Amino acid sequence: MIFQTIKHSIKEIKTSLVSLTTPLPHREGLGVSLLLCLMLSSCGLYNKYERPDAVNTQGLIRDLTSDTDTLVTNSDDNFGNLPWREVFTDPQLQSLIEKALENNTDLRNAALNVKMMQSMLTVSKLAFLPSIGIGPQGTISKVQMDGAQTSKTYQLPISASWSIDLFGNLLSQKRSAQMQLLATKDYQVVVQTNIICGVANLYYTLMMLDEQLAIITDMEGLVKETWDMMKLQMELGRARSTSVQSAEASYYGVQAQKAAIKQQIREMENSMSLLLNEAGHQIARGQFYNQSLPQNFATGVGIQLLSNRADVHAAEMALAQCFYDTQTARSRFYPNITITGTAMFTNSLGTQIVNPGKWILSAVGSLTQPIFQHGQIVAGLKVAKAQQEQALNSFQQAILKAGNEVSNALVAYNTCDEKSQLDEKQVKLYEQYVEDTRQLYTSKGSSYLEVIQAQSSLLNARISKVQDDFSKMQAVVNLYQALGGGSK
Repeated sequence: MIFQTIKHSIKEIKTSLVSLTTPLPHREGLGVSLLLCLMLSSCGLYNKYERPDAVNTQGLIRDLTSDTDTLVTNSDDNFGNLPWREVFTDPQLQSLIEKALENNTDLRNAALNVKMMQSMLTVSKLAFLPSIGIGPQGTISKVQMDGAQTSKTYQLPISASWSIDLFGNLLSQKRSAQMQLLATKDYQVVVQTNIICGVANLYYTLMMLDEQLAIITDMEGLVKETWDMMKLQMELGRARSTSVQSAEASYYGVQAQKAAIKQQIREMENSMSLLLNEAGHQIARGQFYNQSLPQNFATGVGIQLLSNRADVHAAEMALAQCFYDTQTARSRFYPNITITGTAMFTNSLGTQIVNPGKWILSAVGSLTQPIFQHGQIVAGLKVAKAQQEQALNSFQQAILKAGNEVSNALVAYNTCDEKSQLDEKQVKLYEQYVEDTRQLYTSKGSSYLEVIQAQSSLLNARISKVQDDFSKMQAVVNLYQALGGGSK
């Protein structure tokens, strides 16, 4: 009964306040609602975010062979849509990625950020509900006179205050919080993608270093054999001491390369352990040339990057958030309408004290129209508009950056594939060259310098072959990341 009375009073106050915000000739009938809706929509207070037409999403990916054409392919088979387990099929690599996704500190913090934004959104939604408070009070008083009685009074007030969101202030704040939550979830996906691709790159780097270490070790034996052969030739009087010294120096040079590679392996293992949120330790891994990665890619047109790339989507959500922040700043030019209702059970009725107590009900409506606030509202709107324009520029830059990364990864893959094939031919030629010069040297058909040069050229060719094959693997990982992979 009490709350029904308050509710009826609040309804009457709300009707009166709304009538104050509309012109007098239109206060009756449907004209009030129609005029109010037209006024608010024309001011953009209730508009929803739409992607600006000024955003350029065309021609983002350059063609691999043409300097003027852009790449447009069927987007249904977009490489970035593949789950990461279908891209990285090595069981040991999958185990490392799963461990990193479970333990990585950055990803855990990103998940906590999402929870915080969800709480902020809940606060924005609850702002539409009335705030209710209760504050019971009791007083005991006595006058210091003979025969005076002790008076006891009590109050049990219950108050409810409700801000009417007639001009979209609360609505735009709620929508802004929704966009911020979406952007935070996008950031979580970005962190996840970076971890997946980071673990994969480190894993392939370790295997590449293992392969180079094996090549260096083989070359170390070959150079040592050449050094021993030259020492024998010097004992037979067929070689000078300088030749032996040169061969010995080459042997130490190969050993120095071997030590450097071992150092790199240890550093990469420590980096991998850090991604796993573990202390540095040895990383179990497979063989470099036993890896199987996709070779045919469909990249999709530019608009697909907007739906796949979490960082691009986050940039757009930041733009949408600024759009609603601008609406919030604009709504501050309009009146703030508040309705307050109070119900109080008390035995103190002015000069009288009655028992039992009585209910006192009241309802108050207030309308506050800002007139002059030292330019703060105007400045706030200008700042919001400038921030919205900055967000638009950042969104456009994020789109162009995504297309640039895809183009670079594609050209890197094709270039490294071509170089690897040429390296293979070069390695075969140098292997034959080393064998031929060694035989010629034993038959005095060549000098020691040719033998050392042939061995050095073979070593460099093998190292280059492994490096190009690794760069090809890395290009696949980078392309997968550039296309927004790793979210599934």
